[in-house]
Amino acid sequence: MLSFIARRLAIAIPTLILVSMFVFALQKLLPGDPALVLAGEERDPEVLEYIREKYRLNEPIIYQYFYWVTAMLQGDFGISLRTNQPVIELIANKLPVTIQLAIMAMTIALLIGIPAGILSAVKKGTPVDYAANFVALSGLSIPNFWLGIMLIMLVSVQLGWLPASGYESPFVDPVRSFETMIMPAFVLGTALAATLMRHTRSAMLGVLKADYVRTARAKGLHERVVVIKHAFRNALLPIVTLSALLFGELLAGAVLTEQIFTIPGFGKLIVDAVFTRDYAVVQGVVMCTAAGFILMNLIADVLYFLLNPRMRSSL
Repeated sequence: MLSFIARRLAIAIPTLILVSMFVFALQKLLPGDPALVLAGEERDPEVLEYIREKYRLNEPIIYQYFYWVTAMLQGDFGISLRTNQPVIELIANKLPVTIQLAIMAMTIALLIGIPAGILSAVKKGTPVDYAANFVALSGLSIPNFWLGIMLIMLVSVQLGWLPASGYESPFVDPVRSFETMIMPAFVLGTALAATLMRHTRSAMLGVLKADYVRTARAKGLHERVVVIKHAFRNALLPIVTLSALLFGELLAGAVLTEQIFTIPGFGKLIVDAVFTRDYAVVQGVVMCTAAGFILMNLIADVLYFLLNPRMRSSL
């Protein structure tokens, strides 16, 4: 087990290094000078020179990258050029918001996608199967931003059931927090539910044709027991690993949804940072999301290892 994790880490660490190089290089290719943004409207030459020296903007790129990586390994992601706050503090404030949104969205996706996939596989070729596939394809086709806007117009503006935007911490007001997050979580969760439904259906169709399932039915077991205990348990392997990967995507890809619902998470933070050319914040957020996605990939590999006896026996 430990050797398996060590091999995966040996792949993950170089990947994270390459991501850091890619992010740093692309950031430097963006047009504009952050020193000009910080200097304000007057843009005094002495102020510009001071800013460039303070943030090492006048040094070669390779040195800037070295300073940045060295500081980042020590927990120092730099100072925000826009707010003059440590980037690590901004990340610590915004990360719980995005994690809460991701957990709620993933819960909705699992509650909708897996039962729909099982039902579609069991009722293959029936109207239930066609309806489930139609809903899944619709969930994959409808853009998140359009669905979010439609929900705001219907649920918030027309019906007045839920707030259209904003955020409240669950530690301050759990009910208000749920009300502000349920719509964006539903928007993200429906798209993931469609993906989970298709994969669950495919996995279940393959398992339902297996010999041990036919044997279980021949023994006279109830169909529900055959489907849940025998078929679904064996089809669970790709679903668990896919869920871990989808959760990693949620941490990295909720930018548009957070913008639409004005949720102060990673998405809004990185959009504001890009518009103001706040390099340190952009780099810090992207590195954190990349690390989170790599971590979820590692968790998916470990879960696959634990659930698949053939992999354990091959070591």
